[in-house]
Amino acid sequence: MNAAVSLLGRVLPATVHVRSEIPTTHPSARLLGTERMGSGAIIDPSGLILTVNYVVMGASEVHVTLLDERQYVAEVVKYDFGSGLGLLRIAEGDLPSLALRRSTDLHLGDEVFLVASVGEGGARIATGGVSWLGPFDANWEYVLERAIMTTSMNPGLGGGPLLDTLGRVVGIVSLNLNEIGRFSLAIPSEYYLDAQTEFLGGGATGMGNRAWLGVFCYAMNNHVVIAGILPGGPAERAGLKAGDVVLSVDGRDVTDRATLYRHLWTRHPGEPVSLSVYRGNEARQVTVDAGDAVEFFA
Repeated sequence: MNAAVSLLGRVLPATVHVRSEIPTTHPSARLLGTERMGSGAIIDPSGLILTVNYVVMGASEVHVTLLDERQYVAEVVKYDFGSGLGLLRIAEGDLPSLALRRSTDLHLGDEVFLVASVGEGGARIATGGVSWLGPFDANWEYVLERAIMTTSMNPGLGGGPLLDTLGRVVGIVSLNLNEIGRFSLAIPSEYYLDAQTEFLGGGATGMGNRAWLGVFCYAMNNHVVIAGILPGGPAERAGLKAGDVVLSVDGRDVTDRATLYRHLWTRHPGEPVSLSVYRGNEARQVTVDAGDAVEFFA
């Protein structure tokens, strides 16, 4: 896609650079570092900025830099763990902004492009097509019922807009997926559009009343293997270990990550969850007192 100069002139000023400072004591610091950088999309002239949660989660201070290099200290309006989106606000008015479009009428092969801010007034653009529309599960306890994957390779940092050929935001770029050949994952705009009241209400939400273990895992040969344990989380306290193969949750078989998460989410924080795991050539039962991800990362 050869984007028109007028289109780029409208899109680039509405894409910002985000830099967050995270206290060393925050639970996410050991995983994601204490200084994080990303991009964001201005979605309202009053200064609302949509980005990804992991860039701003736990931040003591968030700095936003516009394309013209004006800088602001931003307010974090919302940490949304369910969608993976974050919402910021800067004290400025009459800003260039981008319209949001639902992904529900996107089709495979549709042309899209993404914009990533790299700071100091710089931005990069990548073009491509929609390569996947459907569910996505991650190696942490995260499932999107609908995600967008695109051959647009992210040239910068997560949190920037994925746009259609009219410059409307169809999603917020979250992850690079180069290892599976689809390049970039975006969170569809409707995750914000369908919950604007909750987003503008502030706070840390999004997981509902879901049980949470604090594990990282991968699927292999119809099994789910725990790859890592979050320090201080429920799984560590219960004695789960990296390398454990999860066979079942409360007696229900587990063959893939999404199934593991959905079985887990039928439980609530504070409830005991019984896992059958395979470790050291034998199956064993481990009971985990489920935690609350929102509370843990608050």
